[in-house]
Amino acid sequence: MTGTGTPLRVGLVGYGLAGSVFHAPLIAATEGLALDTVVTSNPERRHQARAEFPDVRFADAPEELWDRAGELDLIVIASPNKTHVPIATAALQAGLPVVVDKPLAGSAAEARELAALAEERGLLLSVFQNRRWDNDFLTLARLIEAGELGDVQRFESRFERWRPELKGGWRESGAAEEIGGLLYDLGSHVVDQALVLFGPAVRVYAESDVRRPGAATDDDTFIAITHANGVRSHLYASATTAQLGPRFRVLGSAAGYVKYGLDPQEADLREGRRPGDGAPWGVEPESQWGRVGAGESPLTGGGSPVETEPGDYPAYYAGIATALREGTAPPVTAREAAAALDVLEAARRSAREGIAVTLEVQA
Repeated sequence: MTGTGTPLRVGLVGYGLAGSVFHAPLIAATEGLALDTVVTSNPERRHQARAEFPDVRFADAPEELWDRAGELDLIVIASPNKTHVPIATAALQAGLPVVVDKPLAGSAAEARELAALAEERGLLLSVFQNRRWDNDFLTLARLIEAGELGDVQRFESRFERWRPELKGGWRESGAAEEIGGLLYDLGSHVVDQALVLFGPAVRVYAESDVRRPGAATDDDTFIAITHANGVRSHLYASATTAQLGPRFRVLGSAAGYVKYGLDPQEADLREGRRPGDGAPWGVEPESQWGRVGAGESPLTGGGSPVETEPGDYPAYYAGIATALREGTAPPVTAREAAAALDVLEAARRSAREGIAVTLEVQA
């Protein structure tokens, strides 16, 4: 637990897409947090960080932070997936609380080992699952809580893109140690959302393909989850979707909810807009609202429009600041991340072997 007063000093490891677009701006926008040090040896990325955060310090490697652990209050790891476990382990051993971008690890076993280390040392360990604060997810959670859909029977979630050409980089590498591919990238989001909404998975079936010429890892994946409460989740993650489907189609005993389009926060962050700049944050126009109804397609006027909740990525780091100051649980726990990794591992096995995989609900 850290007392109130001066801002909590954050060391950010990595300043690529995740570090520069998501973590640094959200940390800087959070009351009680201060971006102190960015770890990158790339001159262009240093220049980029300095332009937006003039007072930031730099380090070439994470090890430099352990030497001055007493000057920091939190480490955020936004470096490539294969580095998550070793850097998080070193940070925890140095006595520092840690936030890790998803996926926390390459396996559920590694995630639980990290969770146990953090618990043993009494340190915060959280995973940046920002899509829990997407506008559509918050809206759906509200509708379910209010009973607007009746008993949910099937949850369809799509994180689809049309990227017929490879972009390159470690995310598209076929090397197992890179933990690349869409299953562990976009799949981490759709699986986490399904588990938060509908609870533990007991059965997983998946299909995973490599569609694009020259691709070395999965770029078109489908996951079917049977939850312990009987809800079925059908989850899609694809870079090869020429016609995008609805982001959510949720079917209940009384009504369904259909929502198209992505939450605007990522696009706003990429364009340089920031929470607290004065404009409403996370708000989308009425033309993008989803619809609730029964018996007719929303594309032919069926159902009624439902106002979309504002997206709220800043809530994640506000929750981290509160957890550090008050000793409460973080907004996403490492053991929740491990449960999602159980599903991702089962999906990988299912796709490889052509079988459905049964899971035991973890205590």
